[in-house]
Amino acid sequence: MHEKLFTPGPTEVRTELLQELSTAQIHHRTEEFSDVYDDIQPRLKKLLFTDNPVFLFTSSSTGAMESAVTNGVKKKSLTVSNGAFSERWHKITRKNGVPADILNQDWGKPVTPEMVDEKLATGEYDAVTMVFNETSTGMMNPVKEVGKVVNSYDDTMFLVDAVSGMAGAKIKVDDWGIDMCLAGVQKAFGLPSGLAVASVSERLLERAEDVEPRSYYFNLPLLHKYHKRSQTRTTPAIPQILALRKQLKYIVDEEGIENRFARHDRLSGIVQNWAKQYFDIFPEEGYWSKTLTCVENTRGISVADLNQELIEKHNMRIANGYGDMSEETFRISNMADLSEPDVRGLLATINDILGL
Repeated sequence: MHEKLFTPGPTEVRTELLQELSTAQIHHRTEEFSDVYDDIQPRLKKLLFTDNPVFLFTSSSTGAMESAVTNGVKKKSLTVSNGAFSERWHKITRKNGVPADILNQDWGKPVTPEMVDEKLATGEYDAVTMVFNETSTGMMNPVKEVGKVVNSYDDTMFLVDAVSGMAGAKIKVDDWGIDMCLAGVQKAFGLPSGLAVASVSERLLERAEDVEPRSYYFNLPLLHKYHKRSQTRTTPAIPQILALRKQLKYIVDEEGIENRFARHDRLSGIVQNWAKQYFDIFPEEGYWSKTLTCVENTRGISVADLNQELIEKHNMRIANGYGDMSEETFRISNMADLSEPDVRGLLATINDILGL
């Protein structure tokens, strides 16, 4: 039987979107596909508050992260790190032979604009990577404020992983000065995994022309060449793209972007109020995510046993804590198209299991 997902990716997918995946295959070098591509672009731009093109990657978000640093760094990158996925971005950067230093902060604590400013003032860096919504800790970082600092340094790229935030929380790409803003669709978009999207600024495209090519598959100038033809450079995940088109029409034209953001905000508040009543919340207050809650296990329950009972008896699944925090925390997602009854039903079930 199907498990209802309250995990921070993959997330629950509506039936009509799953049905869209079974649409008859079309060829990716046809006018029909170009029409689909062109239909997607304006809604993605509206969702991200940007005039920049938005590229489609047939890969996980990790591929788009790799594209950002292999195309966007000439000198050295500064990794802003306070969680597992910012640490991963540093590993991706170094594994691709791109020079990078890491600015470390404790997990659950914000990296402040002042900390970034101090590093950039050295003149060593021409790119900054940052995670908007850290999935491992349920923390929403001050990307807007850090963006102001980064943009005060000429020709310094601001590269943002918005994987578990995009389509659930407002990201004003152009106003915040983000040169590449990327995400996978299996999280707040509420779509099956296998596709990533990324807005790319004009100045990042210009930088990529000057950077010695480090990647073939993730080469931004080549991707842009085909984007201008309303095409992807290689054969894409066509079923996922068709589902993305349908979901974007729902988000923009039916639910409404601001309504979607407000719903995520409201649902995260419900979970966070519950967490504060019965447990605690891991990241520093004031930086709590709007799409997932990382609950601090102050009661010392068995997270594994709780999830096992949710799965076996109630067909629901939450996520344990990330990595070494697997029993110290647990994570509850309110992403994608979940409703208030969904969330309240999960919390009531957990209360019943734990006798709260």
